[in-house]
Amino acid sequence: MEYRRLGASGPVVSRVAFGNSLTAGNQLDDRAASACVRAALDAGITTFDTADAYAEGRAEEHLGRALAGVDRDAVVICTKVGRGGGPGPGALSRTRIAESLDASLRRLGTGHIDLYQAHLYDDSTPLEETMAAFADAVAAGKVRYVGVSEWAADEIGRAAELARDLGIELVSNQPQYSMLWRVIESEVVPACAPLGIGQMVWSPLAGGVLTGKYKPGRQAPAGSRAVAAKGGDVSIQRYRFLSDEVLSAVGRVAELADETNLTMAQLALAWVLQNAQVATAVIGASAPEQIGRNLAAAEAVLDPELLARVDAALGPVVVTDPGLTLSRMLRAKAAASPSPATL
Repeated sequence: MEYRRLGASGPVVSRVAFGNSLTAGNQLDDRAASACVRAALDAGITTFDTADAYAEGRAEEHLGRALAGVDRDAVVICTKVGRGGGPGPGALSRTRIAESLDASLRRLGTGHIDLYQAHLYDDSTPLEETMAAFADAVAAGKVRYVGVSEWAADEIGRAAELARDLGIELVSNQPQYSMLWRVIESEVVPACAPLGIGQMVWSPLAGGVLTGKYKPGRQAPAGSRAVAAKGGDVSIQRYRFLSDEVLSAVGRVAELADETNLTMAQLALAWVLQNAQVATAVIGASAPEQIGRNLAAAEAVLDPELLARVDAALGPVVVTDPGLTLSRMLRAKAAASPSPATL
């Protein structure tokens, strides 16, 4: 396993991180989820990603139990705040952050969070309030580093400036990124690089589509994320990853993987890691053996000719529009929906 600093001044993270967004507390029971964490540790993974919203807090609880007894200084625990939360103060208000942070610390069974990220942009709360709350959390010793997740380039730029004025650094952005979904390449990554903000990407396997297990014209296999994980079908279908056009293109890439002696999943993960701005890629697993199989990608080197052939094989199914960054998508959706006052 290789390790890299996240951003210019963030924590040192394993090139592959383990995440439990749709597994622990959802697709897997406690015993199976713990076995996956143990397999990740055995493979040299030191970085673990979760969020207060995953499985309504159960994912944090599972991760806390699975890491109990592990040397705290040997792992990097990352969680997020600001998604959902019901009525009341804004998702990234000072009040909500303070309450959510204490709840996350309790569920994870730890005295501090290594990386605390704002989960989606909050239009209802002044950004100054959000960053001040993050600065308070760092000053209190409850958080070591801060970042954001799925923010647009302009939002990240403003947050980084405010953070520095408050004496802290924004070290990370956690966006979706894969062979199929490249919306961060034209705006987000160029905005982050000069600010010293690293990318901690999620869904490098496009929700499992880039493992090759989904086939055009066939039903999704039993036990797969598309059918077995609550919310898994939505996360895949939202981006039309299960369309026959996409799956046919993925099949063409699978043929290239065969030529390289990599599995389709290994090739997809290696493709993400070849981007110099990606410090770590978050993978999930529903079985321990999946982790070991995929980690060969961390050491794979893809030559320019192969990368060009991947692009040619995928062709028009690659999504590059920066307007599809999740914060922008949600803002556009809200703008298109009539407010109660106009009904």
